[in-house]
Amino acid sequence: MQSKFENLEEVVTESSVWETFLDFLNLGFQFGSEDNPINITVGLVLLVLIIYVITTLILNFVRRIYTKHLPKADRAKFNTVFSFARWLIYLVVILIVFDSVGVNVTAIFAASAALLIGIGLALQTLFQDIISGVFILIDQSLHVGDIIELEGKVGRVEEIKLRTTRAVTIDNKVLVIPNHLYLTNSLYNWTQNGISTRESITVGVAYGSDTQLVKRLLLDAVNSHPDVLDPKATTVLFTDFGDSSLDFKVVFTVSDSFKAQFPKSDIRFEIDRLFRENNVSIPFPQRDIHIIEKPKNT
Repeated sequence: MQSKFENLEEVVTESSVWETFLDFLNLGFQFGSEDNPINITVGLVLLVLIIYVITTLILNFVRRIYTKHLPKADRAKFNTVFSFARWLIYLVVILIVFDSVGVNVTAIFAASAALLIGIGLALQTLFQDIISGVFILIDQSLHVGDIIELEGKVGRVEEIKLRTTRAVTIDNKVLVIPNHLYLTNSLYNWTQNGISTRESITVGVAYGSDTQLVKRLLLDAVNSHPDVLDPKATTVLFTDFGDSSLDFKVVFTVSDSFKAQFPKSDIRFEIDRLFRENNVSIPFPQRDIHIIEKPKNT
C-alpha cells in the first residue's frame, strides 16, 4: 500500500500539469537593489489575497461579537473607529506575510521611502482629521444632536464621521467641519449640560426714567413668553450708566438654545410695546457739535 502512494506521489510530482502550476506560481518580477532584491510572484500575490480574506472574516466576526450588545449610538462610534483600525491591522498582517516568505521588508521601506514621505506631507491634514475624529469618538466630547459654535458658526450636529463632522445651521445650511479644527480652535458646546441655556437681552433707557418701572416691565416682557423656563430665575441687571442711556440686561432661560433667536425677537417686540405704553423711551446716541469760526483777516 505504501509503495502505491509513493508511486502516486511521483506521478503527481512529475505531471506536466503540476509543473505548469508551479511555474505559474513562480512567475513575477524583481525590483530593488542587487543586495536587497524584492521578488513579487503570482504565488505571493495569491497568498496575500488568501490572508486578506481570512483576516477580513476574522475581523468581521470580532466586530459582530463585540457590537452585539452595544447601544445603537455606541455601535456606530465603534464601527467608525474599527474601520480605521482595520487598515492598520491589514498593513501589519501583510508585512508579516512578506517577512515570513522571505521578502525583505526593510528593502520595501527603503525603496518606497521617498514616496511615503511625499504622501505623508500631502495627506498631513487628512491624518490630522482622522486622528481628531478618533479622539472625538473615544472621549465622547461631542454627540449627535449637540449644538456647537465653532469660528462664529452655530449648528446642530447631525453626523460624526472619521474625517469630518456634519452640522445643520438654523437656516438649514449644512456645515462640513474638518475634525482637526476641534484641536486647533475653541469649541463651544451649547448643550453639554442640556438643551436649555441662559440668554440675555440688553436695552438702554433715557436718563430720568423710573428704574424700578423699567425692571418690572422687563420681567413682564420676558416671563410672558411661553418658551421661557422658570420665571423666578429671570434676572434684571442694571449694568452701567452709559453715555446716552441707563443700560439694563435681562437674563432668562429658554427651552431650546438652537432656536433662541426667535423667542428673543418676540421678547424685544414685547419690551418695545410695554415701553411705549408706559412712556419709557429708548434714547439714541446724541452728540453736540460746536463749530468754531476763525476770525477773518482784515
